[in-house]
Amino acid sequence: MVGASGVGKTTFLHIIGTLDRPGAGEVLHNGENVFTWPDSKLSQYRNAQLGFVFQFHHLLPEFSAIENVMMPCLVAGISSAEARSRAADILEYLGLSNRENHRVGQLSGGEQQRVALARAMVQRPGLLLADEPTGNLDEKTGEQVAKLLFTLNREYGTTIIVVTHNLTLARKMDRCIGITDGTAVELSSDELVRFGVGAVHV
Repeated sequence: MVGASGVGKTTFLHIIGTLDRPGAGEVLHNGENVFTWPDSKLSQYRNAQLGFVFQFHHLLPEFSAIENVMMPCLVAGISSAEARSRAADILEYLGLSNRENHRVGQLSGGEQQRVALARAMVQRPGLLLADEPTGNLDEKTGEQVAKLLFTLNREYGTTIIVVTHNLTLARKMDRCIGITDGTAVELSSDELVRFGVGAVHV
């Protein structure tokens, strides 16, 4: 998803992710409007079915990498031993086994974003929502994170919705949707530049 700043891209992600409620319309999961559910069921759905990655990783600085990744499992009531095992597996998959016991402040920006990605994927969600996941990274690290997103999509079968100003990343996606004047339109790769993919990081 692309568009100028302020058109509603992040709000759209927050509504899809049930973090915000829409003023009108519905969000359907298996034919059910999720916003008719009680808060307890909505929280359970969010934790089990959705993963979130943001430009600023929102990791808990007082905990280690593996403890941060364990959190969604612990919230879901999974035992500490199983949560640690799952977290260790996904961190190994993302090339962070040697960093799992480091605190957030001891990790590079790219490592922090990979830990955030591991936390988002530890429950194997069906849908991953990523808001500018490469926006706070240098070009090389951003490319590494982008490759990991595509690998997770391919090997886990996870659907990924990305909001980005990164033209290179946008062009690699299966579909590109632009938001303008409250309307979503599908874009070809060639239309991205004309559409105005803001601050382009190539």
